[in-house]
Amino acid sequence: MTDSQRTPQRPGRPLLVDGTDIYQYELGRDHPMGPDRVSVALGLADHFGVLGQFDHERPPALSPTLTDEMLGLVHTGEYVAAARRNAPSAEFGLGTEDNPIVAGLPDAAAAIVSGTVAAARAVWEGRAPRAAHLAGGLHHAFPERMAGFCMYNDAAVAIRWLLEHGGARRIAYIDLDAHHGDGVERIFWDDPRVLTISVHESGLYLFPGTGFASDIGGVEAAGTAVNIALPRDTDDHTWLQVIHATIPPLLQKFRPELIVSQHGADPHRADPLADLQVSIDAMGVAYRSMSSWARQYAGGKWVALGGGGYNRDSVARAWTHVLAAVAGVDLPADATMPTNWGHAPTRTLGDEGVDADVLAFDPNRIMAERPHPALVQTSRAVFPYWGLPAYGA
Repeated sequence: MTDSQRTPQRPGRPLLVDGTDIYQYELGRDHPMGPDRVSVALGLADHFGVLGQFDHERPPALSPTLTDEMLGLVHTGEYVAAARRNAPSAEFGLGTEDNPIVAGLPDAAAAIVSGTVAAARAVWEGRAPRAAHLAGGLHHAFPERMAGFCMYNDAAVAIRWLLEHGGARRIAYIDLDAHHGDGVERIFWDDPRVLTISVHESGLYLFPGTGFASDIGGVEAAGTAVNIALPRDTDDHTWLQVIHATIPPLLQKFRPELIVSQHGADPHRADPLADLQVSIDAMGVAYRSMSSWARQYAGGKWVALGGGGYNRDSVARAWTHVLAAVAGVDLPADATMPTNWGHAPTRTLGDEGVDADVLAFDPNRIMAERPHPALVQTSRAVFPYWGLPAYGA
C-alpha cells in the first residue's frame, strides 16, 4: 500500500500498521523468515475486502535517542549496541544459523517495535478500538540476545511501555504460535501485572524446548504464566478445547485492561517447522473467539500481532482471518481464492476435509468430551491461584 492510499485515522475504525520499513525484516533468501509473509497476507486480505475496513499507519520514525529509550524498556544497552553493529557474536545470539547477519536487519527490527508500540498506544489512548500489526510478534527475543529469528521483542516493549508510561495496571498476552512464547514470558516472569498464556507444541519436541505446565511464573507472580504444552499431531478438536477451556476463565479472573495476542500461523498442518495438525478453519474460530474475549473481558481493547508461520499459503489465509476478526468481518470457509493464487493449489479460504462440528464450533460445548491431559495439567498448575477448579480433579 502506497502512502497516497493510506487513510486518515477515523474514530471507530480499527488500525492496521504496515509499510515498507517492516518489509525489510528478513534473514536471507533461503531462510524461512521472510518479509513476503506479510505482503502476501495483506494481498489476500485485500482480495477479500478486509483491508478497506482499516485505517492504515506506517511505523512512526523515531530518533536514535527515542529508539534507545524504547528498546531499553526491555533490552540491555549492551545487546542493543551489539545488534546495531550487526556482526557475529555468540554472546548475543547474532550470526548463528537461525539468526544470520543480514544488512539492515536492526533498523527493520526497530521499525517493527515502533509499529507495535504505536498500535498499542492507539488502542490504549482511544484513537482506535483495535489494532493489528502482522509484522509484529517476535516473541523469542530476550533482553540480552537474539533468539528464534527474533531480534527485538516488540510485544514485550509495547506492554512495558503501557505499564511504565501509559498507566496500565493489567495486560494479558495470549500467544497461539506453535512455538512457546518464551521471550515474553521470561520478561514478565516476576510481574503480576502481566498474564502470559501460551498454547504451543510441547518443548519436548519443538524449539525452544520450554513452556511446560509447571512453569507458572515467579514467586511474586505465581499463576500469571500459563503454558499449555500440546503433543505432536494435535488436531482441531483438542486445540480448540484447550484454548476455550483455559483462556476465558483466566481472563474473567484477571480482568485485563488490554489484550495483546500473537497469532503465529505455524499451528497449521502444512507448516514445515511444527507438527500440529490444526486447520485454517479452527484457527479462524480461535481468532473470532479472541475478538469476543476482548469485548467481554478487556473493554474491547485488543492488539493482534503476527508471529511465526513458514508456509506462505497457510500464513496468508490465517492472517486474513486474523484481520477479519479484528475488523469484525465474517469470511465463509468456502470463499474462493484468487484465480492467480500461486502459493498452493488451494481453492477456498478454508481447508478441505474439516469436520462439520469444527465449522459450527460452539464454545459452550467445549467440555462435551473428556478434557485433554494437557488441559488437565495446566489447570491443576495454575487454576488454584485464581480460585478456579481444575479440570479432571
